Amino acid sequence: MFKALKFRKKLVLNVALAGLILLVIFTIYLDFTVRDRFEGKRFKLPAKVYARALELYPGQRMNHAAMTKELGRLQYRSVNSVPQVPGTFRSSGKTLEIVTRPFDFTEGPQEPVWLHVEFANDRIEDLADERGDSLPLARLDPPLIGGIYPGNYEDRVLVRLSEVPEALLHALIAVEDRRFYSHHGLDPLGIARAILKTASGKDIQGGSTLTQQLVKNFFLTSERTFRRKFTEMIMALLLEAHYSKEEILETYINEVYLGQDGNRSVHGFGLAASFFFNKSISQLEISEVALLVAMLKGPSYYNPRSHPQRALNRRNLVLDQMAESGFLDETNHRLAKAAPLTVINRPPGGTSPYPAFLNLVYRQLKRDYRDEDLRSEGLRIFTTLDPVVQKEAERALSQGLQRLEEMLRMPLGGLQGALLVTSQQSAEVQAVVGGRDPQFEGFNRALDARRPIGSLVKPVVYLTALQQPESYTLATLLEDSPLVVKQPGAADWSPQNYDKQYRGKVSLREALVQSYNVPTVNLGLSIGVSKVMANMRRLGVEQELPEFASSLLGANALSPLEVTQIYQTIAGGGFYTPLRAIQSVLTPGGEALQRYPLNVEQVIDPAPHFLLIRAMQDVVHEGTAEALNSYLSSDLNIAGKTGTSDEFRDSWFAGFTGDRLAVAWVGRDDNETTGLTGASGAMSIWAEMMADLHPEPLVLSQPENVEQVWIDPASGLLSARGCHDAIELPFIEGSAPTESASCGPGSVGSTIKSFFERIFGQ
Repeated sequence: MFKALKFRKKLVLNVALAGLILLVIFTIYLDFTVRDRFEGKRFKLPAKVYARALELYPGQRMNHAAMTKELGRLQYRSVNSVPQVPGTFRSSGKTLEIVTRPFDFTEGPQEPVWLHVEFANDRIEDLADERGDSLPLARLDPPLIGGIYPGNYEDRVLVRLSEVPEALLHALIAVEDRRFYSHHGLDPLGIARAILKTASGKDIQGGSTLTQQLVKNFFLTSERTFRRKFTEMIMALLLEAHYSKEEILETYINEVYLGQDGNRSVHGFGLAASFFFNKSISQLEISEVALLVAMLKGPSYYNPRSHPQRALNRRNLVLDQMAESGFLDETNHRLAKAAPLTVINRPPGGTSPYPAFLNLVYRQLKRDYRDEDLRSEGLRIFTTLDPVVQKEAERALSQGLQRLEEMLRMPLGGLQGALLVTSQQSAEVQAVVGGRDPQFEGFNRALDARRPIGSLVKPVVYLTALQQPESYTLATLLEDSPLVVKQPGAADWSPQNYDKQYRGKVSLREALVQSYNVPTVNLGLSIGVSKVMANMRRLGVEQELPEFASSLLGANALSPLEVTQIYQTIAGGGFYTPLRAIQSVLTPGGEALQRYPLNVEQVIDPAPHFLLIRAMQDVVHEGTAEALNSYLSSDLNIAGKTGTSDEFRDSWFAGFTGDRLAVAWVGRDDNETTGLTGASGAMSIWAEMMADLHPEPLVLSQPENVEQVWIDPASGLLSARGCHDAIELPFIEGSAPTESASCGPGSVGSTIKSFFERIFGQ
């Protein structure tokens, strides 16, 4: 009996010792976990992506309505009195008074600026500061258009404890942990009080301190088990042993979950201040602070946008507890409870409303940054997106596709499309629309839909010829008669013109302007398909292109982005400039990591480039894109080209004005016929968008080695200005014809010639 008792006692001691050893080992493991995570990088910060910052200057094309819309996009608040707070404005007649927000730009921080903006004739007539002094330039903060998030889609704006309003700290202490500054991670009185209240059946009361809440959110899960609670308590004690109350409180303020924006979760009071009030945390009022703290108990249940009355009641309860704890005097308590919920209706952009553009930004960033860094280092990315251009492009594509479906009596949703817009001078991408639903984050047709480009290749064919002025000019006659192309290992190919007609001989200019197929193939075979494809690569196509005869009529498949790069080089004066969607990248602290300057390389000599653009302008004046003049003034001198692939599967239009280039594509995802040509489909969408963007005219500068000569288009020979059908064409010096054609009957020139012959004889 005594031996058995002694054995049991020894067993208990051994078990207790083993348990103690395991507890020590477990505690050491938890201690390592706490210190490793807390002393390292505590949060994964998503990259923030911004659109272009709107710059204002006297003479700028901008009206009062457009400016007000821009301020609305930035979530500026309209006020009735003279604005004093950053992010507010007042409208009065044809003027706006604005207080800009502070913002850290690439060049450094910009403080708030008070602006007086006066409008007249759809332009900014005057721009002045608070003293009335004229300003040459002012800049608004750029709109946030999205982020590149960690795998769990957590988003936050890190704040220092020094930035946090004292009222927020008071509210947290009053509501969540009144003994925060006196306990060491666990609050025995709080635990006892919670047990008593729960046991009484009146309420299920939690006894967790702020430190325990942080441990649960930061290290553990929300599962309700004894093991998790026990681990939480040990880790809370360890956290308090290693770190100050200030460090714990600062981390808590940045960690807590406060709402959901689609698949993006809103963490921390810094982001919540922006998400619910469009303010920085330091600008929050007492009533706003109380609302955010109120939401800690249940961010969805007390969401002020979904459940305003429920949120208001909970906010007022927080204010009562602040007053009870001595943090609010009677006057401020009364005023805060009387304040309405000032939550903004639409939160600033989180997951991007422009997924197609953000997709392009991400791909360009991947060339220089690791994916992990993009999703965790809190980089600030400044892009070239122009929200005004983007919205017009989205509207034109979605409405245009619906209009085309109605015209063709197709089921709605059958057509798809893509649209890209760039700055003609800088190659900055201003808009990307990847499909008829611009919010769709799936297949991006602007970047990934590779389709035969049809006649969009023809300007490259004719450019290749014009680069040989000793052999080809705009007046050179090309054969337009039945053609059979024999290809080794393939069936014979007989290209035909769109109208199935042949004209015998046509000038090179007319063949391009009217987009004739047969003369184009004859020309391309003469100069060599390989030379044309080499020019395609020189203009910006990176992929290897098959060199078939059908490639001369656009059988090769390219994406709208690749087509935009080709035409950007043409529109940009013959200078190859890689398309760019990013201007600069900064660290969270404002240090510039990388700028994306213009990289320019001249790949087309000025003279042949000038000849090509003149012919492309005639495509719009009198050729396949002539219908464009019913949308836009012919004085804009737009240069463009229509494109249609076999059996009307793809409809394309690429064109540029003095300030913008745009490429539009329309087709079907199943690659079935649309029944649309480039002019009847994509061009109409291009035109509707461009008409609302008020483009600048395209003005060409004639190179010194180019001369203007009057030509008889039928013969390609010199002609007098007054001769019937004579046209004036540009020629590279030394390439113009030297022989003259006789004037046709009935022309002014022939009449004058006959008059002098009758008087003076021959």
